[in-house]
Amino acid sequence: MFKLLLAILLATSLLATGAVGNAADVAVPPPPAPVPLYVPPPFRWTGFYLGGNAGGARIQDNITDNFFGLNFDNRSDFIAGSQIGVNYQVGVFVFGVEGDLDWAANSWRGRAVVTPVGTIQATTNNTWIPTLAARLGIALDHLLFYGKAGGSWIDNDGFAIDDLTTAKSIPGPSNNANTAWLAGAGIEWAVTSNWTLKIEYDCLRWQNSSFVVPLTAPFLASDTFTSGNRTVEMVKVGFNYLFFLNH
Repeated sequence: MFKLLLAILLATSLLATGAVGNAADVAVPPPPAPVPLYVPPPFRWTGFYLGGNAGGARIQDNITDNFFGLNFDNRSDFIAGSQIGVNYQVGVFVFGVEGDLDWAANSWRGRAVVTPVGTIQATTNNTWIPTLAARLGIALDHLLFYGKAGGSWIDNDGFAIDDLTTAKSIPGPSNNANTAWLAGAGIEWAVTSNWTLKIEYDCLRWQNSSFVVPLTAPFLASDTFTSGNRTVEMVKVGFNYLFFLNH
């Protein structure tokens, strides 16, 4: 009887040992691979764009004459227009060229000055301000910080000298386009993959000019009017629509 019990215990022990070994040989399945998170590609500014803008301009056009020292004051005007351009992005740098055409709502009269020949006043208009400039920016995904430099052709029209006492007027040169240099900077934000908003500051400075009153004029004959320190400072907000972006 004792030998039978010993045999049963020995057999049970062997079976248990084999079961443990078989269990150890069973491979544990690996944990499931993590699902990769989708990371959208960085925003690309490469492409063509077209948009509009509006804002204000501070125009300075100091005009003096040789006889009495007449002087124009600074003035501010509303401006609105459109722009077209192209961007090309390399790394974080964005290179581009942009053309703007803005209309200035200005028909300005200088202060009237009492002189020995009557009360004299001058008028002038700067109606259209087209610009062409190169842009260089740094892109931080949907934000673009940029500077620009180029030139402008300011259409100066309607210059005249008026004698308010006699209601006589001396017309100056009309449709006179003046070249100017341009420097500016701005920030542009891509609201969607195609639409952007921007705010921009530009400073334009154009060359001096002069006008000699003809000898046949009814007053101030042979007087010379000189326009100097001629600058336009513009602050504009605008939008663009981008085409053919590389995403």
